[in-house]
Formats: sequence, structure tokens, C-alpha cells
Amino acid sequence: MGRFFIVLVKLYHATLLRPASFPRWDEFDNKLAGADKRAAQKDQRMKTTTLILLAGICAGSLFTASAAAEPAAPPVKWLPASAEKLPRWRGFNLLEKFNVGKCEPFKEKDFELIHKLGFNFVRLPMDYRCWIQNKDWEQFNEAQLKEIDQAVEWGRKYGIHVWINFHRAPGYTVAKPKEATDLFTDAKTQEVCAKHWAEFARRYKGIPNTQLGFNLFNEPAHCETNLYVAVVRKMAGAIRAQDPKRLIISDGMQWGQQPIAELRPLKIAQATRGYSPGELTHYKASWANGDRFPLPKWPKLLGPNGTLLSPTKKEGSHPLVIDGPFKTETALRLHVLGVSSRAMLAVEADGAKLWEKEFKTGSGEGEWKKSEFRPQYKIYFCTYDRDYPVTVPAGAKQVKLSVVAGDWLQLSELGFKPAGADREDVLLLAQKFAEKPAPICYKAGAQPTPFPGMAMQDRAWLWEKNIKPWKKLEAKGVGVMVGEWGS
Repeated sequence: MGRFFIVLVKLYHATLLRPASFPRWDEFDNKLAGADKRAAQKDQRMKTTTLILLAGICAGSLFTASAAAEPAAPPVKWLPASAEKLPRWRGFNLLEKFNVGKCEPFKEKDFELIHKLGFNFVRLPMDYRCWIQNKDWEQFNEAQLKEIDQAVEWGRKYGIHVWINFHRAPGYTVAKPKEATDLFTDAKTQEVCAKHWAEFARRYKGIPNTQLGFNLFNEPAHCETNLYVAVVRKMAGAIRAQDPKRLIISDGMQWGQQPIAELRPLKIAQATRGYSPGELTHYKASWANGDRFPLPKWPKLLGPNGTLLSPTKKEGSHPLVIDGPFKTETALRLHVLGVSSRAMLAVEADGAKLWEKEFKTGSGEGEWKKSEFRPQYKIYFCTYDRDYPVTVPAGAKQVKLSVVAGDWLQLSELGFKPAGADREDVLLLAQKFAEKPAPICYKAGAQPTPFPGMAMQDRAWLWEKNIKPWKKLEAKGVGVMVGEWGS
């Protein structure tokens, strides 16, 4: 509307106040004289007046159309929620207090926009260090807590269910740096964490579960299930001592992927994740070292583990075995993704050495593309992301790939091209530390795949691995949803 108003003002100014400035007036003057000129001027002004009126009509019409096109905010509708049954919330993470280094107030405009767009859920993944005083985890900063109070109130104002989540809790985080103590083994840390949850329960007592829930910790991992359940029991006890009916939600184990049947007696709902397969959902994700992942393919063959450990590793060293026979000479392409410290990679066929190479690491430039020092281990990890060719002779029955010395190494892809073939058969490998690689069977030219017997990573796999277990839990009377932003 503002632009059309400017057009009107300019046309009025040019026509009525400064006619000589109207476009091409001088040229027009030179061709006319006397009455003809006055008649032409009158005609020109009539045309200009008509133009002004048309512009005004257009502006008014567009303003009306714009106002009519503006969608009305949906009515506030609260969905029933309980530990036994969660609704289908959909929404967003809001990250203002995600990290103590950038601890800001939440913004009302975010809640308003989320509501206008028809969403009904936000999760507040927060760092407990934002609301403690002077790094004392037993003293609370009331000003910071009031900013969280305000976010809860905006949720209530705009019909948005809010989850309070300790993304970094006293003694636990999936982020860096790690906590100084361990929530799952240290009694004092558990006492402090329970105190934090009790404070939030006290502040929000009486707010309906339709409007507010407590999502305890973000994606628990690297912890025994029994230890985790014991901590959840303590946190739930602290919360319910203040607010007995508060809705509590636990993420599944192993970064939210696995349901926890042991929590059912505690009447706690559970949240899974939609991040599977991780090499696809986190491709190029900086926080997950996704720059090391190979280009995703979907669906794809479910290749075996390609992380090979040396005999010095306590987790065990196992070769990657490829069963033939190789009827013709075959070009075998090894794609080395990353190397930890140093690794000697060897390839043998039927017990005879075909190829061996030492992969080194270090600072600065080298054969690698990227170097990263890992202070906790006092070593370098280098991303190679390079291909290395090996020739497998005709008649070979079995090929073995192994790290025979050093630390460990990642193979992310194998390529097979028999002599005379017009294309390469490619197999992507998984990266699972300390898992024994399953053997590969390679049959050049076989249909529908040259890797018979290998499972596919497809929608059926996704259902069996990531959805079916949660459906079973839900059928037992446990509320389930896809966490972080709902589904």
C-alpha cells in the first residue's frame, strides 16, 4: 500500500504543481502552439488525473486483497496429554538458552509466528549454567528463571505446548565440553540435578499438562539402562514432590533411538527421534562430524562396518572379509575416510599380501584433507577422504582388509570393477566402532545385486528398526512422540 501511495503523491506533484517537469513536456511543447497547446495540456492533465484515479483504485484493491489474503490465526486448541497418551504436537526447538555462551531472552514474536503458522509445540533445550549464580550450581539466578517463566506464559497465550528440557544438566550433556562430574554415578550431582527439576516443578505447579511438560534429558547415551532409570526415578520423585501430576517425558536410549521398557512403571512418556540413518540425516552436520560422511544414497545396501581396529585395541581387531571367487582380475577401490593417530592397512588375497600402506596423521598439511588434534587422547585424527587402488588377481577366492598396526582407520566405500566391465560396483560401509565387520560376498554381474544376501536399508528397514519398537511400546500404554519438534 505504501508504494502505491508514493506513486500517487509523485503523479499529483508532477501534474498539478510542476507541469513542466512531467516526462517529455519540452518535446511536447515544441510541437504545439497557441490553442492547440492549451488543448493538449488540458488533455494531458485529464489523462494524468485518470491515471491517478486508476492508481488509487489499484492501490485500494491490492490493499483489500492483501488484507483478505492475510490468514487468520488459528483458534487456540489445547490437546489432552498424559504419560499414557501423547497428542500429535508439531513445532520447533527454541535455542535462546541452548548454551551459556549465548544466553538470551526468548522472543514473543517467535511464539506468535509459530501460532499463526498453525503449529502448537515448542521445546526449550537449555543449559543449566544459564540460570545458576556465579558458577555455583546450587544457587539460582532469578532473573534468568523469569525469562523462562515468560516463555511458558507466551506458550499459554498463543496455544503452544512447551517442553522444558535440560539439554545440559548437572553432570550430563551430549555436547562439549563434558561435565566435570557424572550424573549417573555421582550422588551429589544427582542431588543437585533433582534440586533444579524441583525448582521448575515448584514454579509451574498447576499449569495443565496440555500446556507444559518436562523433557528430562537430551538423548541419553553411553550409560547403562539401569543407571539411567535410577536417575530418572530420582528426578521424577523430586518433580512430583512439588507437582504430583506433572507430565514427564524421557528421550529414548542411544540418542533417543531405543525405547526404555523399564520406565513404564514410573508413568513417564517417551520420545524417539527421526534421525535414521544418521549418515543421511546428519550429512555435513558440523556438530556430528558430518563432513566425514560419504554422499548419502537411499535406499541402499546395508554394508558392513568399515571401521577397522589394530591388534593393540582392547575392543578387538577384526578384518573385513570379501568372499569371491574373483573370476577375472578386478580393480578394488578403497576409500579411506579417516585415520586415528597411525594405521597400517594391509590387503591380502588367499593369504598372500597384495598391498600395504601406512597412513600417518599430524598437524598442518599432508596427504590428508583435514587435521584435528584430540587432546583427550593426545593424538591427531586426520580426514583423508581419498581413494586407493588395489588389483585383485583372477582366481582369488577371498580378500581380507585389516589394520595390522597402529590405532584405527575408517573405510567408507569399496568399489569393484572386473576387467572389461563398463562400470564399477559400489558398496558403502557403515562406521561403528568396535563392531566386527560382517563378511561380504561379491558376485560380479549377479542380479539384482552383485552383493547377494546383503540386507537393504530402505523403508522396510526403517519401519523395523525405528518405528515398530516404538509402536509396541505405545500399544502397552506408554505415550510416545517423535521428540524435539513433534510428529
